[in-house]
Amino acid sequence: MGKTFTLGEAQTMLRVLETLLRKAQGAGLRTGTLEAEMQQLSYRIFLSGGMRVDVAVAAKRRAERDKAAQEATDTLGEIEAIGVQVQDLEEGLLDFPCVMDGKTVMLCWKLGEDAITHWHEPEDGFAGRKPLDAGFGKPERERLN
Repeated sequence: MGKTFTLGEAQTMLRVLETLLRKAQGAGLRTGTLEAEMQQLSYRIFLSGGMRVDVAVAAKRRAERDKAAQEATDTLGEIEAIGVQVQDLEEGLLDFPCVMDGKTVMLCWKLGEDAITHWHEPEDGFAGRKPLDAGFGKPERERLN
């Protein structure tokens, strides 16, 4: 089993992870915009049967796209190296593996939320989110008393 987090540990890391997530999102958006620009140029060249292209400008844009793509990949790698799973970059969904009653569940957080307030079984995903209750994370015997 990989890294697991307590609720407190996960909550403490939210601001750092939010910054990393926003950085990855921004780099992903830049990559998409630059890729669309490159595809549009290729399409215009194709439609016109060839055209003069400023090779230096095209090479610079391609390098910018590659750099943005690498930044997104590296930033996602940082998040995953911490042990947090990025479920949806665009939506900003993160899962923190957590052990509850001897089994792994996921604390889940969505960009824009102030705190981690939900969890789900690993196979249920975001759609199966359940609210945390006061007994979450306490040993079973304490929750029953």
